[in-house]
Amino acid sequence: ASGVPPQHGLYTAIVAGALTAVLGGSRFQVTGPTAAFVAVLVPVTSTFGLGGLLLATVMAGVLLVILGVSGMGRLVEFVPFPVTTGFTAGIAVVIATLQLPDFLGLTVTQSPEYLSKLRALAAALPTMRPAELAVGGITLAVLIAWPRWSRRIPAPLVAIVVGGVFAYVLALAGSDLDVATINSRFTYEVNGVTHAGVPRMPPQPVLPWRMPGPGGQPLVLSFALIRALTPAAFAIAILGAIESLLSAVVADGMTGHKHDSDAELVAQGIGNIVAPFLGGFAATGALARTAANVRAGARSPLAAVFHSIFLLVAVVLIAPLLGYLPMASLAALLLVVAWNMVEWRHFGYTVRRAPRSDVAVLLACFGLTVVFDMVVAVTAGIVMSSLLFMRRMAEVSGARLIGPEHPELEVPLPRGVLFYEIAGPLFFGAAQKALAIITVVERREVGTVVLDLRSVPALDATGLVALESLVKRLNGRGIKVILAGVPPQPMRVFARAGWRNRRGSLRIFRSFDRAIELARHYAPGTDRR
Repeated sequence: ASGVPPQHGLYTAIVAGALTAVLGGSRFQVTGPTAAFVAVLVPVTSTFGLGGLLLATVMAGVLLVILGVSGMGRLVEFVPFPVTTGFTAGIAVVIATLQLPDFLGLTVTQSPEYLSKLRALAAALPTMRPAELAVGGITLAVLIAWPRWSRRIPAPLVAIVVGGVFAYVLALAGSDLDVATINSRFTYEVNGVTHAGVPRMPPQPVLPWRMPGPGGQPLVLSFALIRALTPAAFAIAILGAIESLLSAVVADGMTGHKHDSDAELVAQGIGNIVAPFLGGFAATGALARTAANVRAGARSPLAAVFHSIFLLVAVVLIAPLLGYLPMASLAALLLVVAWNMVEWRHFGYTVRRAPRSDVAVLLACFGLTVVFDMVVAVTAGIVMSSLLFMRRMAEVSGARLIGPEHPELEVPLPRGVLFYEIAGPLFFGAAQKALAIITVVERREVGTVVLDLRSVPALDATGLVALESLVKRLNGRGIKVILAGVPPQPMRVFARAGWRNRRGSLRIFRSFDRAIELARHYAPGTDRR
């Protein structure tokens, strides 16, 4: 589906699967090529060829290692749910669209832009071949119906075999009923001789930049090429990180074990660096295979290692049989994969029930992924989610003037002491709004302002500046300021900023009671302490 010969996907599962299992932070993760990458890899293959795809994978692997070593694995967990749901649904739509030509047997000119793809598909409908549609339709029917009869044998295995047999029968019935297969679509060369299908050989060492480019000639490694591949490498790395860690989280839920996010990212990075030198391309944690691994009784990473070994043996022994698989059957399989990726019921429930702001993020990520690409979608989604988060925090942050009869005070505060309760984090999105309400009537009897910070869990540089400006303004009017009940994080910020108790102007207390005790000793216009 990614536009390269199928053996490279098998080499990916063999090499990256074994390496990541040994080095990774999840005991049950199975790594390999996944359908989610199709939307990212197809434009790379069409523009830069196989060599460009392999080189972009190496670059993505380096980025993944950097993310893991720098401890950024945990940050991936903070990607908002509407963002992941939106771009996953968008990727699924792109995958399904890319499979329609093979499923329907269309003769279509591929275009890198999604809207152009739709126009080309519509124009190619008259070229539809009934034989391809019949093979794809039967495969799709078995994929849907088989799980109702049995789950012990995977539906894709049964459906692909049924589709292959049906295609073979059609070919015997007449040459005009031949359908496209891996043998007719892909070739490989050994000692100058061209063969059809999948080579019956293990992964061979290669230099990624020496592999064919878009014109079939080896690429020329240069800074310009690396710069051109950087956006694709970034997309592969981000999608690989998100999908791997989500798969690891699912495995944790199924087994009760806890994975190491940073170690998993480093392992995924090493797998993606090494695999292209043996003919593989982008790999990530595969949710379906990981779940199957757990259900089959996996207890250690050795299960995934044996998975890779089994694939290697299968390639060496039965590769020629793979050449008879119909492209329409593979397209049907990917259509089901795309449908399952979206989880339409959950998608629709989120659109109906979630807050409007989250729905806007979800639909924006979905639309941008389909029309543009995943990098644009994820970037826009995270920016939108961050802005919405800041707005929500600003809404819950604020200050209010408390009268002298505070419920926690056994004895009311004396006249001349104003008590403000500040709640919520004081960060750059909320500090100004929260502190703007603190105004002091210019009366001589107001000599002290107590700011209750017990409900301020966090303070950033903007909040510090806003608070400092407020203190200076009050001190300029001859009003003393007492910061009461300061939590640990704001206290550390004060210490780093060099804030100290200043006689007659500012006092800082961790203890709320001690701050109130001092406020009682302050009388309007006096300076006892």
